[in-house]
Amino acid sequence: MRILVVGGGGREHAIAAALSKNTNTELYCVMAKKNPGIAKLCREVLIHAETDAEAVVAFAKQHNIRYAVMGPEAPLASGVSDALRAAGIGCVGPSKNAARIETDKGFCRSLMQKHKIDGCPAYELCQTPEEAAEYIRAYPGDLAVKPTGLTGGKGVKVMGEQVDREGAVEYAMTLKNQTIILEERLLGEEFTLMAFVDGKTLVPMPLVQDHKRAFDGDKGPNTGGMGSYTLADHKFPFVTDADYAAAFSIMQATVDALAKEGCPYQGVLYGQFMNTASGPKVIEYNARFGDPEAMNVLTLLESDFVTIAEHIIAGTLSAKDVSFANKATVCKYIVPQDYPDNPHAGDKITVGAHENTILYYANVVEENGVLKTQTSRTMAFVGVGSTLADAEAAAETACRNVSGNVRHRTDVGTEALFAKRIAHMKELRG
Repeated sequence: MRILVVGGGGREHAIAAALSKNTNTELYCVMAKKNPGIAKLCREVLIHAETDAEAVVAFAKQHNIRYAVMGPEAPLASGVSDALRAAGIGCVGPSKNAARIETDKGFCRSLMQKHKIDGCPAYELCQTPEEAAEYIRAYPGDLAVKPTGLTGGKGVKVMGEQVDREGAVEYAMTLKNQTIILEERLLGEEFTLMAFVDGKTLVPMPLVQDHKRAFDGDKGPNTGGMGSYTLADHKFPFVTDADYAAAFSIMQATVDALAKEGCPYQGVLYGQFMNTASGPKVIEYNARFGDPEAMNVLTLLESDFVTIAEHIIAGTLSAKDVSFANKATVCKYIVPQDYPDNPHAGDKITVGAHENTILYYANVVEENGVLKTQTSRTMAFVGVGSTLADAEAAAETACRNVSGNVRHRTDVGTEALFAKRIAHMKELRG
C-alpha cells in the first residue's frame, strides 16, 4: 500500500513513523525542506512547496498513491486535500471548506454561535484596526487580540498577560488588511483533546498539555510549542470527567454542524480548550494534529495507523479501531539558542544517548552526515515511562545530551510545573 505524507516537520515525522509500523506500507512524502528522519522512512520524497496542489497530485499519481495523510494547515488552506480527493486519492485531512474551522477564526466562532454550540467565548469581529482599537478601549475587561487567519500559533496577544490595554491597541493597529477577532480573556488551565474523525464518528486521543511560551516558567513570547506531556491514564487531574465529557460533546457538535453546513469533516480535529471555573471553553480548533502534541499521542498509538486512515476515509471509523499504550510521555523541543525572536541557522548539533525516548526531527538539515539547525524548532525528544516523572527524566536527559548552539525548556513535564497546574485549577474553582 502506497501512502503519501504531506509536510516535513516534527509532526510529520511522527505521522510517517506511525504509518511505517505497517510493514505492508510504502511511504512517499512531499515537503518544502528535506527532513532527514522522514526521508529515511520513505521510498521517495519530493522537495517542493506543500501548498502546490497540482504538483502534489502529480507526484501522487506518478507513484500510484492510494491514501494521503495531511500534516500542516497550509496545504489544507490551499485546497490540496480537495485536489487529491478529486484525483481519486483518499485523504486523511478535511476539505478546504471544513478546514476553515482553523483557517478562519471568524468562521469558527460564527459556526459555534449559529448552531448554539457550548464553549464559545464572547467575541467581536472587527474589519479594521481602528474599529478594533475603539472596541478594546471601551471594553471593561481583558481581551485576547487575534487575526482571524493562520498565525502558526504566534499571532495572539492577551491583555493582562502579555500586553496592557494600550499594548493591545498598538498590536491591533498592526493587523492591517484582515479581519481581527477580539475575545474575552479566558482564565484557567489549557488542555488539548484531539480526535480521529470520519465525518460523523469521533474517536478521542489522550489528553495533552502544550507549552507555548519560549522559556521556563511560562515566560517569553509564544512559539509553535516548546513541549507537551500526557499521563498514563490519558487524562489530567485538573480536567474532571464532566469537563472531559463537555469538551468531547463540543467537538462532536462542531463536526455535526460542519456536516449540516455541507462540509463534512474527515481527518484529525484538534480542540484546544481552556478549562475555566465554569467548564471548558474553546480557545481554537486546528484542522490537523498539533505539533508537538502529535508526537506524544502517535508515540503511544498501539493500533495500526494505516487501518485507522482507511476507516476515516471510508467513513467506517469506530472506537475499537484505536488503542493507545497506558504510558506517560513528555515531549521536549530542542530549538536554536535565540528562538523565536532571532534564531541562527547553520549551527552544528550532535545528538547523544537518548534511552527510553523517541527522537523526531523537525526543522533540521543533514549535510554529509552532520546535523545543522535552521531557523525554527530543530528536533524533539519524547520520553516514555510508566509515570510522568520517568518520562520527563528520559526526555530531559536526552535533551542535555545534545551539544550545539541550542536550548530547550527544562520544566516541561516536571512534577513541580504539573503541581502548579493542579493548584491553579483548584484555586479557580474554590
